Parts: sequence; structure tokens; C-alpha cells
Amino acid sequence: MPDTNFAKGLAGVIATESKICTIDGDEGLLSYRGYSIQDLAANSNFAESAYLLLFGNLPSESELADFSAKLEARREIRPEIIDGLRLLPADTHPMVALQQAVAAHGSFDAAPGGEIGPAIERSIDLIARFPTMVAARARLAAGQEPIAPRQDLGHGQNFLYMLSGEVPDTERGDIFDDCLILHMEHSLNASTFTARVVSATLAPVDASVSAAVGALYGRLHGGANERVLHMLTEIESAATAEAWLDDQLAVKRKIMGMGHRVYRAKDPRAHVLEAYLKHLADKAGGSEDYDKLKVIERKMSAIMEAKGKQIYPNVDYFSGSLYRVLDIDVSLFTPIFAIARVVGWCAHILEQWEDNRIYRPRAAYTGEHNRTWAPVSERG
Repeated sequence: MPDTNFAKGLAGVIATESKICTIDGDEGLLSYRGYSIQDLAANSNFAESAYLLLFGNLPSESELADFSAKLEARREIRPEIIDGLRLLPADTHPMVALQQAVAAHGSFDAAPGGEIGPAIERSIDLIARFPTMVAARARLAAGQEPIAPRQDLGHGQNFLYMLSGEVPDTERGDIFDDCLILHMEHSLNASTFTARVVSATLAPVDASVSAAVGALYGRLHGGANERVLHMLTEIESAATAEAWLDDQLAVKRKIMGMGHRVYRAKDPRAHVLEAYLKHLADKAGGSEDYDKLKVIERKMSAIMEAKGKQIYPNVDYFSGSLYRVLDIDVSLFTPIFAIARVVGWCAHILEQWEDNRIYRPRAAYTGEHNRTWAPVSERG
């Protein structure tokens, strides 16, 4: 008899208490430590928002200067990690490469799990070095040598520079920073829960973060914005988008980037990303992706509302097209998600250790009972 408390996938189960993030799915609201995501995207930068998530409050001027200096000074990764990335087969998925790099990073100067002070410093190391790991592997996979990070560039600017060797203008760097802020944290999603479960065993920060990278690699968690771009390639133009949508719905195909497990309103992050995509597309003189997306959004929302359902764009709907305008290869979309989400992972690990208890849920057994062993010669 199944347990009456059974919730498949732990849906709706409250597994912990947290002060880091809150989501109101009905109203389409997301906040970090009480600050709305729109407020942070409009006024904050990467370092300030990362500090907020890690420490609970916005930094003073001196605290921000010190934290930013630490992030900038710790961007370089050890040559042994680059050597490991170099040895991977050319077709290795970037997320596999990133997970290996994080695990290898844990073999150098790692602090034991459960110690908050050393864990904070280790978190800063990882936040600073994730962009370098991702960019280094991307260049190696393309047959190019990694570009060393610079300390005089912002977090987003530096990553884009390490990919291409060209310093992007400040506007593009700032927009990419905001993209990272929007993806930093989202409560107990699969990868964040993974980080908390592993860290609850008192595994070190690097091991917990490496496990979270593995969870994000799964196609049901990361990579949805990549599939939105694949969808857009099937649509000839904005003028044919409605007919394309009708055909897809007729065969019950999922429309990528539409709908969210939590939100029953438009994802608040999608509002910000949409505005940036429109701005950069107009500036570049071509808004083909944006125009297709808006047609699909309007038609899909109207169809669903007529059926009494609420399905609106999520964070992945506009982000892939925005990254394409920023000249980022589609293979890097999920690693970029990790570059942002490592902040949230580390914040949750630190919070877990403030009042740690190992996770130990139960399983509802549905197998057979009272079976009798028989020798192999007697088994049918």
C-alpha cells in the first residue's frame, strides 16, 4: 500500500527553510533576500548581487570594493586544470568538461566540508573561476589557446573577452551581467537541491558544486533556451509563425520556453530579457528572432487562456536569442547558466551548514514480498 504522504518528485514537499530566495508563481514575482529581481537587474551588478546572496545583505561601499577585488584577483585557474581540459576529446560536452574542471579544482587547497569561514573563501574562488573554466574549454574545443582573464574588466565583460579575445563594449558587458543576475538563484530547483543534499553529508564545497553541475547538465533542467533556438530555425518568418504553431499543437508537440512548473504568470526574468533582446536586436538592425517569439507568445497565450490555462514565457524563452545577439555559441548556453547559478549553489551550501541535517527521505516500496531463493540450476 503506497504511503499516503507520497509526493512523486517531492512535488510541493517542504524540505528545508531558507532566507535566500522567494517565488510567487501566481503573481510572477521573484526576489533574492527580499529584493525583487527587476530591482536588482536595473540597479545592481554581478558582484553586488553575488554578495547579497552569499551574505544576506547588500554590501557597503568598502565591502563591495573588497569583494569585487577578490573576485577579480582569483579569476585565473591552475595550469593543471587547463591541462585536464586539453586532454578531453574534442566532442566532449561543455558541461561534462566543466564538471571535471570543478572536481579537479577540489583537489587543490580544498577546505573540509562544514566549515563556514573556509567555505566562503572557496565559494568566492569558484564564482570567480567558473567563467575562466568555461571559456578555456570553449577555446580548446575550437582548436584555440585559452585567453587569460583580466582584472580590469567586469565579470560579464571578462567572460566575453576570454571567449573572443576582444573586449566588448560596456553596454554588452552590463547586459550580460544582468543575464547572470537573473539566473543566479531560483530556490530549490534540481541542481540547487543536489548541492544541498551533497553538502549535507559535509562533502566539501567543490564536491557539492560539481554534483550540482551534473544535475544542471540534464536536459530537463538546463539547455531549454538552446531548444528554443532550434524551434526558431523551423519557423520561416514571423508571418508564418502562427501557422507553424497550429501545426505543432495539432500533433501535441511541446512549445519550448512556454510554461513553467512554478509560475502561473509570465516569468519575471523573461520581462527583463525580452527588453534587452528587443534593444540589441533593434540596434543591430535585425529583430527576426524577437518578432517570431512575440507572435508565438501572443498566439499561445491566447489559445491557453481560452482553455482556462495560464502558460506564458519562462526565462529560457528569450535568453537564447539574446545570447546569440551577444555572439555566444549555442553550446555554451547551459555552462553560462552554471556561471550564474554557482552563486546560488554556494549560498545554499553555506545556509545548509548553518543548521545542518543530512537528507534522508523514504521510498514507498512497490516491489514483491516473501520471495524464496533457489539455486541457479532450478530457476526458470
